[in-house]
Amino acid sequence: MTARSTVLASAPTLEHGVERALFTRIAWRLMPFLFCCYLIAQIDRMNVSFAKLEMLQDLGFSETVYGLGAGIFFAGYVLFEVPSNMMLKRFGAHRWIGRIMISWGLLSAATLFVTTPTQFYFMRFLLGVAEAGFFPGIIFYLTQWFTTRYRTRMTAIFMTAIAVAGLLVGPVSGLILRGMPGWHGLHGWQWLFLIEGVPAVALGLASLIYLDATPQHATWLSAEEKLALNEALAAEQTSAADSRLADVFRSPRVWLLSAIYGCYGMSFFGFVFWLPTIVKSAGVDNPLHIGLLTAIPWAVAVLAMMRVAAYVDRHRNTRSVLIVLAVLAAFAWGLSPLVQHNAVLSMSVLTLAMFGLMASLPVFWNLPTTLFRGSAAAAAIAMITSLGNLPGFFSPYIVGWIKQTTGSMNLAMALFAAVTLLGAILLAVLRDDPREAARSQPAT
Repeated sequence: MTARSTVLASAPTLEHGVERALFTRIAWRLMPFLFCCYLIAQIDRMNVSFAKLEMLQDLGFSETVYGLGAGIFFAGYVLFEVPSNMMLKRFGAHRWIGRIMISWGLLSAATLFVTTPTQFYFMRFLLGVAEAGFFPGIIFYLTQWFTTRYRTRMTAIFMTAIAVAGLLVGPVSGLILRGMPGWHGLHGWQWLFLIEGVPAVALGLASLIYLDATPQHATWLSAEEKLALNEALAAEQTSAADSRLADVFRSPRVWLLSAIYGCYGMSFFGFVFWLPTIVKSAGVDNPLHIGLLTAIPWAVAVLAMMRVAAYVDRHRNTRSVLIVLAVLAAFAWGLSPLVQHNAVLSMSVLTLAMFGLMASLPVFWNLPTTLFRGSAAAAAIAMITSLGNLPGFFSPYIVGWIKQTTGSMNLAMALFAAVTLLGAILLAVLRDDPREAARSQPAT
């Protein structure tokens, strides 16, 4: 019997068939709703990259102004990430996640009123403050409902919303930009912010009713199911070292994981906020066509995230898979400047880069969620997300400055290649945790 099966066997009420049925039921209850919430979150992040196609001309903004505005979101996000996640622990996930969504939906819609760079910066900063704590809060929330055996797949399902958002936001934004300019005196980019901000408010209100703070509050689980779930989660937690909150901030692993996540962030957010511009530079001018073309890398990313997560669940080779994916993405970024004037080849290498980046995201969270539990887990996840998102502030601004200074994206894409390769090197330096190895034997 493996160490992992020993852990599961310590919960006698959860035989294999019963275990699978229970976690399947929990997944069907939680994951569709959480998926929709994160889908809207990502759409509200990405829509500024499409609004930019018309917003800059209408308001007289430069590429650098846009880059700073896109990036300053992360200043607010990072500053309030850990405090927000601590509030989630105090007030309960259902209340705090609802508050986050309502706040960011209102602020996203209100961005339609900006007319100056200062107003643009201010609204983007407030949007980051409002959204702070949402992603790490959900990751922590999943640890309260799923054991390690199922968590990778659940995280992959949740994070696939990033790719689906990218798949949808292009065509939808293209239609809005093309079809709604002039309605009630608003520009197309103003309608874009308004229309895509409303669903966040609706889902935030719904989460106050739909989400339960813990499994013990779930009226849709029987007393026997609650007991079985509690025993399975408790057995897994006792196999991990008890981590104090202070240990999180002193842990070299947390700082290294933050740096790795930052490498992803530098490349990913540069991609997200500038993809429409990259496509336009390949010779595509119609906003609808740009939106449709930008959907291609995201469509591939949806499949990549699910397939790679399933592979890692079976083989438990998290770190080696992440290294391969990072090298693949770095290679694609390095190749991109060489084919930038050919729309077909350009989209092909961008799709390859997206494959490597997006397939890595759900798998990455296997690493920190096996090291910490309880409040320490919430703090570790928030800290990694906060520090890892710092490049999200610099990346769009640097790319904007490069684009405005050199007139092309070549140097920016070389930068993405370099930081992604650095992420692969840091992953190689990261040592496997012995507790993870003990719990991570292939499922039988």
